[in-house]
Amino acid sequence: MKNALYAIVLLVSTSFAEDTYKAWFIDGKDVHKNKEKTHIDSLDEWFSEGSVHGNIRYYYIETKKESSSAHSNAIGGQLTYNTAHWNGFSLGSTFMTTNGFALPSKVDASTIGRDNGVRLEDSSGGKIAQDSFSALGEAYIEYHYKDLELLYGRKVVKTPLIHAKDVRMLPSAVQGGFFDYHVSDNISFGTSYLTHFKQRTSDRFINIIEHALGDRTEEITGEGSGEVITLNLNYTNDLLNVNVHNYYAQDFLNSLYLETNYKFNVSSDLNYKLSAQYMNQMSIGNADTNLARAGSVTGGKEISSDFVGLKAKASYKESGFTLAYTKVFSSDSKHDSVVTPWDGTPLYTNTITSNNLFTSNYGKALSADSVYIGDSSGVKLAYSQKYDFTGIKGFSSSLSYLYIDNSRFEHNQKDYNAVIGYTKDTLQLLLKGIYVQNNTSASEDGTISSVDRFRQLRVIANYKF
Repeated sequence: MKNALYAIVLLVSTSFAEDTYKAWFIDGKDVHKNKEKTHIDSLDEWFSEGSVHGNIRYYYIETKKESSSAHSNAIGGQLTYNTAHWNGFSLGSTFMTTNGFALPSKVDASTIGRDNGVRLEDSSGGKIAQDSFSALGEAYIEYHYKDLELLYGRKVVKTPLIHAKDVRMLPSAVQGGFFDYHVSDNISFGTSYLTHFKQRTSDRFINIIEHALGDRTEEITGEGSGEVITLNLNYTNDLLNVNVHNYYAQDFLNSLYLETNYKFNVSSDLNYKLSAQYMNQMSIGNADTNLARAGSVTGGKEISSDFVGLKAKASYKESGFTLAYTKVFSSDSKHDSVVTPWDGTPLYTNTITSNNLFTSNYGKALSADSVYIGDSSGVKLAYSQKYDFTGIKGFSSSLSYLYIDNSRFEHNQKDYNAVIGYTKDTLQLLLKGIYVQNNTSASEDGTISSVDRFRQLRVIANYKF
């Protein structure tokens, strides 16, 4: 509790010093309106003309599974400082903290140090997963020259397979080097060389391949560590957006992701968006050989996974409607579930719970859940609504339903999600309710297991400054 109070004092006191920064919430997502990049002429101004922003967040979560129940309270947030631009160079850093308090004997540790508990040995009775923690989640140097951007250090990123997944207290982050180049107004290209990953419920950056495979890293890849090289290409015009991403994980996995989006405004009140996605994954190098051996963690199956997805979204005034379909293809001779070790949740039918919730924990890459399991077909319906038209501004709600069909499941899975939100300037309050029937997961060797009923309640308060 002392750490929690210290974090609040630190974050609030800094917010008053930066009175020029404002934040807006749009459809429940954080969108910052930052200062224009300031170009200065001296080292002193490089720091004095910098900007500060952040957030304070409270999170309550309660999870019930059949006869078990766990909950937790946490408070904390993030504090970011960016220098101005001096001869093209700038520095950035983000301090992150999450602090549990009033914890019960059985803790839902998904807002505090859950991944620490999964990864580390604990001789004090298994309480390490309940630990609060703080981390320097971002610390980088950046260089801009015309259409070229270079960055090295720790950074929060958002891509289909390596993502921040900022749905708990803190986001995940990676460490490495980044290169981005804007070829034209419509085309951009980027690549990165990533060496470390920090999961959202951990304070430690560890090797990115080791995080995925844990104690089996050397057994599977032949080395105790490795790197991930990413390539991405983006094309955008007024109506069409096309993205290509490739992730090459050394002696482990290659993932190719393709997506296209078409958006059209029928009128000022009505617009629609059509999207399609495809991904192919395959084990490579030593992993391909080692996983194919009898007795391997996957039961002698190398990784070969493919999925497709289609989505249609229509927005009319303050209402939104979404219909999505995804299919993960099956192969009895392959490890055919989607592999998502770095907090990416690419499927259009992803929901709050059906999103490989814990496969991004240390060493859990080859397990999967729900719509990400080989042979799963998912259909998702969603409806969102704002209520400004009533004259009472700031309220919103959303409902979603997901049905998952899979011939390997004893009973098909059904997800029901409901969210009520209120936004006032830089404060956002959310109440989320989740109910899942036959919550299903797959182990590394493809063994299927399920929980008859899964219920979850979340209360979130988020203040941005």
